Amino acid sequence: MKKIALILILTLIIPAIITAGNDDLNWTTRLDEARKLAADENKTILLFFTGSDWCGWCKKLVAQVLSKPEFKEFADTDLVLVKLDFPKSIPMENEQKEYNSSLAKEYKIQGFPTIILLNAKGEVLGQTGYQDLTPQAYVQHLKAFIK
Repeated sequence: MKKIALILILTLIIPAIITAGNDDLNWTTRLDEARKLAADENKTILLFFTGSDWCGWCKKLVAQVLSKPEFKEFADTDLVLVKLDFPKSIPMENEQKEYNSSLAKEYKIQGFPTIILLNAKGEVLGQTGYQDLTPQAYVQHLKAFIK
């Protein structure tokens, strides 16, 4: 019984806790919406290709960086966030799955997590993924692509 409880905690509760801090970010799932907003607000687009419910490095990036106040402050002032998720057990409409897959092909995504920064015209400024950095250092890492 204890093993079952531990397995439930590890597989259900911990991933929910890790991703819960990410809920207060203003994510969209459509790049066309992000381009309009980025142009209107003079911001950079951040594409986050993730496997939110199965990718350990994605969960780690969320827990270590994307859920932290330092990243949220940077995102609020400088970024338009686009989450392109490839979950295994979270239901998603087929249209969104196809849309996400088409963008993954367009940007030649080979692994998760992948972060791509775009200007408002859709031009790629840089690409990165998980880095074992503090939130402040990760923000600086992203800012280096934007200059």
